[in-house]
Amino acid sequence: MQADSTATSSTESYSLSDVYDYLAQIFETTLFEVKDTPVTLFSIFIFILFIVGFSFLASFLKKLLNKKVLPRFISDPGLRFTLSRITQYIVLIAGVLVSFQFIGVDLTGLAVIFGFLSVGIGFGLQNVTSNFISGLIVLFERPISIGDRVLVNGIEGDVQEINIRSTTVRSLNNISIIVPNSEFISKDVVNYSYGDPTYRLVLDVGVSYSSDLDLVIKALNEVAEECDRILKTPKHDVHLRSFGDSAWDMKLLVWVANVKDHYSILNELNQAIVRKFREYDIEIPFPQRDLNFRNAMPSSTSEYTQEESES
Repeated sequence: MQADSTATSSTESYSLSDVYDYLAQIFETTLFEVKDTPVTLFSIFIFILFIVGFSFLASFLKKLLNKKVLPRFISDPGLRFTLSRITQYIVLIAGVLVSFQFIGVDLTGLAVIFGFLSVGIGFGLQNVTSNFISGLIVLFERPISIGDRVLVNGIEGDVQEINIRSTTVRSLNNISIIVPNSEFISKDVVNYSYGDPTYRLVLDVGVSYSSDLDLVIKALNEVAEECDRILKTPKHDVHLRSFGDSAWDMKLLVWVANVKDHYSILNELNQAIVRKFREYDIEIPFPQRDLNFRNAMPSSTSEYTQEESES
């Protein structure tokens, strides 16, 4: 019995060692060579592990810098995001270099990466590459930043995030719009917040020709002066821009501190103008049109009139 058990254990150990040797042989088998350096399945596994690890590390550092570290020193959220995103890219590039270094591709082997990139471009990745390069330009030149109010393809919204390939813009209706980064480089983009968030708001209002012009100007000035959300400098202004078909076309020009508030301030001022005009009995006329009819009377009527005159 003891001899049988010994034989069984030796057989199991022999089989386990065979499996280990077999797996080791598979993992150590050379798949291809890079600059006379053999690349095995094990080295590829470690390469992927390095890439994944550096990706998680880069994402963690980005969140840590953007939410914990940089807010202590930098108040601009756009600049904080740019610095944290650049740090993420640097860590990712370092991870790629270390990973290639592990499998035997040194710094001069970057030509291999660009070779792969050129092959990808040849297979239809021109748009991806263009958006990636455009994303880097957006991050470094900062024509747009996180939190900016922009107008892209007729859609107004706030920049939420700038990624490698695209930028996320949240519209005023709370809809996320994914815009390729190349759109911000190759096309005209309106950035209301670039450099200065102040905004000149223009209100159009028509008043009747029978109104007292000085009283109209006084009323509009009072509307602007009584609104606390309007900047005192630059000072507001009232213009009579043109003479319409049925009204004077008046304009009230005011400055607001933040372009993102101009819709709510516009609503507030419009309501104030209606109340102020009613207080001063200033008329906002309806559109008027003069209609002229030629030969509108029926011919039978003229004939009837002619018969009466003859009788």
